[in-house]
Amino acid sequence: MWTYLILFLIIFCGTGLVATPFLPGDSLLFAAGTFAAAGALDVRILLFLLAIAAILGNASNYGIGAYVGPKIFRQHRPWLNHEHLERTKKFYDRYGAKTIVLARFLPVIRTFAPFVAGIGRMKYETFALYNVAGGIFWVLFFLLLGYGFGNIPIVRDHFSVVIMAIIVLSFIPGIVEYFRKKEV
Repeated sequence: MWTYLILFLIIFCGTGLVATPFLPGDSLLFAAGTFAAAGALDVRILLFLLAIAAILGNASNYGIGAYVGPKIFRQHRPWLNHEHLERTKKFYDRYGAKTIVLARFLPVIRTFAPFVAGIGRMKYETFALYNVAGGIFWVLFFLLLGYGFGNIPIVRDHFSVVIMAIIVLSFIPGIVEYFRKKEV
């Protein structure tokens, strides 16, 4: 039960909080699918819970952007340009649906796309439709990819080594991002 809760929270925070783009997403879903193939987790429960986490995460991130965005842009600061806000709105009016779905598959971008959609005042009905579709597709894709991988005979025979490699690999994007920010 705790494993499902922790996975839910990581996916929710990784998609729902602008401050946590370093959390693993794709690799975590893949690893969870691999564990499900070994019988350690139920893939149906994972699909349901993690799709809900991804959808709620993006929805809350959109809400934060919609709430915070106008307040930030009311302040007259040189680095906050209203023209940029209008260009963002036009971008999301034109490409928002594709952006919400495709951003799911791009680490870091997946965290910022719904936030910027909220700031850019993307129509919530459109956002919600593509958020649900994108969230389900993203979770389904990586869970089933991991599940299929976990059912390969050599993987099953060397499961502990493979899982250690997946765990190590899942932290690499976060570590790289940490050191990249530290250099700035």
